[in-house]
Amino acid sequence: MQPGLFPHRITLAAFALAAVALPATASAQVVKVQSNPNALLLDSAEVKAGTDMIFLSGQLASPIDPTKPGTTLADYGDTKTQTISVLTKIKSLLEARGYTMADVIKLTLFVAADPALGKMDFAGANDGFKMFFKTPENPTTVARSTFQVGALVAPQFLIEIEAIAAKKR
Repeated sequence: MQPGLFPHRITLAAFALAAVALPATASAQVVKVQSNPNALLLDSAEVKAGTDMIFLSGQLASPIDPTKPGTTLADYGDTKTQTISVLTKIKSLLEARGYTMADVIKLTLFVAADPALGKMDFAGANDGFKMFFKTPENPTTVARSTFQVGALVAPQFLIEIEAIAAKKR
């Protein structure tokens, strides 16, 4: 090695490292990928460095009549009704923290069998979902996983939803 070149290599390495690291923090954003614009869901969502995120625990439906304690399935409604209730609750929780439904990047749905159908009501969950995503008010959608589960915390619940939202700082 020639004398005097070593400090230049360190300087060049430091600049190269800074050039790689700075764009990630400077371009804080969420990239939503949807290969088919008519699809209900995203293919993926990428959260870049410098993005604020919130992770909501699983949420359950509220009773249809808030003045009565909910103890039966009839008190909470079918899967579509419960999905609307849960997503309304998620919307309120997000808004209280400065997020919107357009910031949601991932939902995980846990759906119990509807006793009337003997299986999960996937169509009902999707119908409720469509009231919050890909609408004139919120034209975005999310990455999503849906699982049929043996049961939720109590027999009157048909759906539980977890949410992850991200927004540019």
